[in-house]
Amino acid sequence: MPKIAMIGAGSVIFCKTLMMDIMATEELADSEFALMSPTETKLRKMEAFANDVIRENNLPSKVWATTDRRKALDGADYVIIMIQVGGVDAFQIDWEVPLKYGVDQCIGDSMGPGGVFRALRTIPVLLDIAKDVMELCPGALVLNYANPMAANCWALGTVPGLKFVGLCHGVQTTMDLIAGYVGVPKDEIDFVAAGINHMAWFLKLEHKGKDLYPILRERFEKPEYYINEKVRGEVFRHFGYFMTESTGHLSEYVPWFRKNKKALDLYCDQPDFGGASGAYYKYCRMLDDKFKTTDPLSIESKKLEKRSAEYCSYIIEAVETDRIFRLNGNVRNDAFITNLPNGCCVEVPIYVDATGLHPTAVGDLPPQCAALNMTNVIVQGLTVRAAIEADPELVMQAISLDPLTGAVLTLHEVREMTQEMFEAESKWLPQFAGKTLAPKPIISVPPDTEPAEVPLDPALAIANRFVKLAQS
Repeated sequence: MPKIAMIGAGSVIFCKTLMMDIMATEELADSEFALMSPTETKLRKMEAFANDVIRENNLPSKVWATTDRRKALDGADYVIIMIQVGGVDAFQIDWEVPLKYGVDQCIGDSMGPGGVFRALRTIPVLLDIAKDVMELCPGALVLNYANPMAANCWALGTVPGLKFVGLCHGVQTTMDLIAGYVGVPKDEIDFVAAGINHMAWFLKLEHKGKDLYPILRERFEKPEYYINEKVRGEVFRHFGYFMTESTGHLSEYVPWFRKNKKALDLYCDQPDFGGASGAYYKYCRMLDDKFKTTDPLSIESKKLEKRSAEYCSYIIEAVETDRIFRLNGNVRNDAFITNLPNGCCVEVPIYVDATGLHPTAVGDLPPQCAALNMTNVIVQGLTVRAAIEADPELVMQAISLDPLTGAVLTLHEVREMTQEMFEAESKWLPQFAGKTLAPKPIISVPPDTEPAEVPLDPALAIANRFVKLAQS
């Protein structure tokens, strides 16, 4: 009976999905689930629902709940993390404050000001969990679902000896899309995807040895295909490879599609396929308001059916049964992608068996793909350092280097926005207590100001000399 600690079980629908996937796996039906959440009301509802599932399906599983994280972790074989520090209220600030300054985020949970601040709230909690894991269940495999995935897993990768993988469903869902575009069943496509979370590239797409990229490229030159994914389609057309993230997310990871009204109207105007402002926050707020009066579990089926597309149950099954499973997961880059920095978080093919996780060495990404990844990796790295060192200047610098923010704001505006976000989210950022972002007001330069007499840069002096010669 493997013990599975589910940290963040107050996320009742997602917790329900993962737990029922595990219960629906014959070899895992006798698992012990330790549900943990600081939210007592949701936790007890989740516990009651799980026990109903066990009873109605006549399972040998065991479920119990606690608000004590250390109790849930003690002796665990697997630790599933699905926390959201600050919940929907913090998420609202992540979206509304940047929008006030002109930074229009669609999702705002991975990159941009919203992604940075979500990481600042989450990383200290994750590192506390990791510390408890290394003390109470050092052999456990940690499966992280908390966003921002890349920054969070980068932080987890700083913990010596921690066994972890970050899980996302971008590859699975994109493969469904690709299969429909090229007219080939998904399970017949041989593919390799690698890069970073939410920006991994399909380096290989083949069907029975035939390259599918010519078909995909031809499809994306047709308006009826292009309209489904304008942003991803544009990046594909100009960078040469299809990637794992949709228009909504991808539009906020790069500088070209949300920087002004013209770009938004051109690329993010489709209500069903585009990247509407605050789309995910508004959805989460709607659910939060709805579930204040309606128990979401009350309308969920307790019948065990086919497993979802989430990797979690398949990974645990592979470790427990030695039945090899392949996935794309997020791990510390230990030379798996050789033109991205070691130590950062990369998303690569991974094989799982009874001996654990075996990430695949991919080598170099195409240079243009690695370059686009690096625009995000740099922000993620500064964010991780800022969260660990509690350095507000690093926070401001990370946000300044964010591609979308940098396309919209001046450095002075970034500093003002960052300080406002610190003030609005202070209750979720205890590591920054007593620290503030140093104000740097704009220096006023009167129109008649003469430059100070200082030595010129030699290269500039030579350039000035050539200008004067040309003018004469």
